[in-house]
Amino acid sequence: MKRVPLGATDIQVSEFCLGSMTWGSQNTTEEGHAQIDRALERGVDFIDTAEMYPVNPVTAETVGRTETVIGDWIEKTGRRDDVVIATKCSGLNDRFVRQGEPVSGDSLRRALEGSLKRLRTDHVDLYQLHWPNRGSFHFRQYWGFDPSGQDGAAAKAHFADVMETLAALVKEGKIRAFGLSNESTWGTLQWNAAAAATGGPRIATMQNEYSLLCRQYDTDLAEMSHHEKVTLLAYSPLAVGFLTGKYQGGQIPAGSRMDISPDLGGRKSERVFAAVDAYLGVARKHGLNPVHMALAFTRSRPFRTIPIFGATSVEQLDTAIDAAGLVLSQEVLDDIAATHKAHPMPY
Repeated sequence: MKRVPLGATDIQVSEFCLGSMTWGSQNTTEEGHAQIDRALERGVDFIDTAEMYPVNPVTAETVGRTETVIGDWIEKTGRRDDVVIATKCSGLNDRFVRQGEPVSGDSLRRALEGSLKRLRTDHVDLYQLHWPNRGSFHFRQYWGFDPSGQDGAAAKAHFADVMETLAALVKEGKIRAFGLSNESTWGTLQWNAAAAATGGPRIATMQNEYSLLCRQYDTDLAEMSHHEKVTLLAYSPLAVGFLTGKYQGGQIPAGSRMDISPDLGGRKSERVFAAVDAYLGVARKHGLNPVHMALAFTRSRPFRTIPIFGATSVEQLDTAIDAAGLVLSQEVLDDIAATHKAHPMPY
């Protein structure tokens, strides 16, 4: 398993990251522990979670359970030093986390303390903001995105307030690195400016959606990632299961994400199925497992990328990890490029 640095930090992690958002809802505590054990056996030591997990659906009654599953594993095994843990602080929300309060220096500290308690640890390796207070074009919001109502001065004051708290938390040893999620190029640059002004941590990672079907990161974000030394943590690299082919032909496997969330967060459309057919055709043409091709694609990009994948079974986990080290040929990449031009924005 190759090792990848998180931004410009000295933290090295496996080239794949284990997502955990089903633990505590679709998966039991024991199943979550089995996934961590198998991932470590196979060289994956990077785990991503969030205070709002599990999802599908997110409820006030279940938030925090996923971190508790991980904390129980740490307490049971004593193997805290064998894993790199990333978690996230939620921002404005529908009262399912901390009554929906926005991120501030004060709320971030309280959120982190809650995560540390549930995770049974004294520090988080990577602490991330789940989404920005000012709004975002992610989660399919780009169709009507309008930043003209944003208050830039208020946003910059917010960045400074949070960054001062982050600087203190780094000094206290409670976090090692800081990352963003569902952010923009402008936001990232402003956060780094605040870091320079306050002595806080620069942005090490960006956790945004990225896959064969969702390639918004390929332009200005990619340029920012290169120059600012930001590692992309690509969530939904299998496009919430579409790229496995399991939803083609009207299939909805029992217990699958589509079975629980029929529109898959706004991703389901007629365009998606045609695009998936085309990518499945590329995989067949070259004798590749479509899961392996999709994950290897994210690792092939000209900016540093680590895909985050989840699984509801150890068998699914093994299939994903089997893609480690796969390098796609130029012929495959050319066919992917042609398919992308034919199906540029499926959702």
